[in-house]
This record gives sequence, C-alpha cells and structure tokens, in this order.
Amino acid sequence: MNQFESILERIRDIWNFELLKLGSTPLTLKSLTIVVVSLFLLIYLTSKLKKLLVNKIFPRYKLDIGVSQSIATIIRYVLVLLGTYIIFQTSGIDLSALGLLIGALGIGIGFGLQNVTNNFISGVIILFERPIKVGDRVEVDDILGTVASISARSTTIITNDNISVIVPNSAFINERVINWSLNDRNVRLNFPVSVAYKEDPATIRKLLLEVANDNPEVLKNPEPDVLFDEFGDSSLNFNLRVWTQTYSDKPKVLKSQLYYAIFEKFKAHNIEIPFPQQDIYVKGGIEIKSKTMP
Repeated sequence: MNQFESILERIRDIWNFELLKLGSTPLTLKSLTIVVVSLFLLIYLTSKLKKLLVNKIFPRYKLDIGVSQSIATIIRYVLVLLGTYIIFQTSGIDLSALGLLIGALGIGIGFGLQNVTNNFISGVIILFERPIKVGDRVEVDDILGTVASISARSTTIITNDNISVIVPNSAFINERVINWSLNDRNVRLNFPVSVAYKEDPATIRKLLLEVANDNPEVLKNPEPDVLFDEFGDSSLNFNLRVWTQTYSDKPKVLKSQLYYAIFEKFKAHNIEIPFPQQDIYVKGGIEIKSKTMP
C-alpha cells in the first residue's frame, strides 16, 4: 500500500511539475496538457460544426453553397477565438503575462510571416466581401477552374482535368480575377463558323439556329443568335452565340457537340465548308540549261 501511495505521489508530482512562470501564474504539466487537449477538441468540434451547418442545416433554408461555406467558416473562426480565450482563462493562465510573447510573435510576423499574414487577412476579406465563393467558376493567373474550398491561407481550385490547384488567398485580392459565375451561372459562348462564298447567308443563319435550338444544354432564354462576322479571304464568316448554364465550366464540350451537329446539318444541305486556297500565277519563264557530265 505504501508503494502504491508513493507511485501516486510521484505521478502527482510530475503532473504538477512547474514548467515555467507566466507572471505570477505557474505553468504546470497539468495545465499545459489541459490547454493542448482543449484546443485540439475546440478545433475538431468547430470543424464538425462547420460541416453540419453546410451539409445539414443551411440546405434547409435553400442557401447557395458558396454563401453557406462563407457563413459557416466565419462562425467557426469566431468560435475558435472565443473558445481559445475561455480555455486560457479557465486554465488559470494569466493572459496579461503573454504580452511579451505576443509582442515577439508580432515581430516575427513583421519579418518572416508577412505572406502568411497577408493570405490570412485576404481570406477573411474574401469570406466577408465574397468576390468569390465555393462553386464559382474563376480564372486567375492563367488558372481556370471551380472553387472547391476556401481556407484561412489558400483557396483550392479544381480544373476541368480534375487537378487541384492551391492558390494563395492574396492572389484573389491583389490580382485580376475573372469570376464567370458571380451573378449567376449563365454564360454566353461564341463559336465561329465559316462557309463558302456561294452560300446564302440567310440559309446559314437558319441552319445554325436550328442546331443551337436542338441542343438541350443551350438556353432558350436568352435565345441563341447568329452574327454575320465578316467577308473573309476565302469564306463568309459567322459567329454563333449561345447561352448555357450547365456547360459554363465545360465550354469545349458544348463546342464539340455543336460542331458535330453543324457538320451533319451542312452535309445534309450540301453546304460547302471552305478551306484556305492559294492560286499562283507565273508570268514569263526561266530558261534552265542542262549540262551533260562527261
């Protein structure tokens, strides 16, 4: 029994071992363990709460996925800040004694963590101003894709090739960004079409509109249109303009569908699709003398 009590006493001594002093408050192994475990649970539980809000609660109110992600992320940030303050207060740690540490951290941020701080603040600005949101089709720094997630430091973009690109948040604040779906997901696409000079422009317009209206992914409102673009060197050039919602992130797929249909439509109506031709006229001649080798 005495041996058991001595073991408990030793464990108690280790548990209450003073690591350092923060002002007048000793920081023991016990208080440090409680703080670390509490912070881990705080981050884990707020992460689960964010997923619950986005996947279960907000969909009941028919909120856009981007808006849901922004609101849930802001709520998580607020809870983490409040929870961290409460954890330090209840653990008995004197926060005023951390002033020196915070000052040193501020100096470190000023010299070595400028990019991290810049990206974090940019992430907060993105969440509040929402120039982009999850689900938006964006183009930044020659990267075109769909916003998959917005974190504290960076934003993940998924390209059409299913490649995840990690972009620093500051790029969306400091660089020029094209948001294809900021207002809505309706986009207008332009497809050039050329025919031979012998074809009737009115007929070409009629056939192109038939092709556009037959495609279920082309919106009927706004309705498609055909512009007579120009008289080319060897062709009449038209521009088929269509609106789509489902293919706003895959314009090349819709382009392929329409071009297949246009080719079949032109073939059925004997419409000639031109190809570049050049005529060379030779005036005069050059006399070439041949010499027989001995």
